[in-house]
Amino acid sequence: MLFEDAFVVRDRMALVALFEDGAVLGAGRLEAHGGEAIAGLAGELWERELTYLADPHRVVQAGSSALVLAAHGINVAHRGGDGAWRYSISLLTLQSDSKENR
Repeated sequence: MLFEDAFVVRDRMALVALFEDGAVLGAGRLEAHGGEAIAGLAGELWERELTYLADPHRVVQAGSSALVLAAHGINVAHRGGDGAWRYSISLLTLQSDSKENR
């Protein structure tokens, strides 16, 4: 839910902190690699009034890796040496953030 929260409130720093170094964020045909590029892609998506609502359905964990299947995305997360979970791969289906969709 931290990912969805950071995306909805448009907090680039919080969003980037949820990703591993060298992570990949894919949204439609757009793709960004690494924190700086992910922040840039997020900004571009926000300018287009797009948002991400996860609605997770299933989490499958194997050791320090997890697959998160959601209504609007597929994510692979990894638990780092500090114990924090961070995304390594995130593929999103975005929605319009227009007033009609709120």
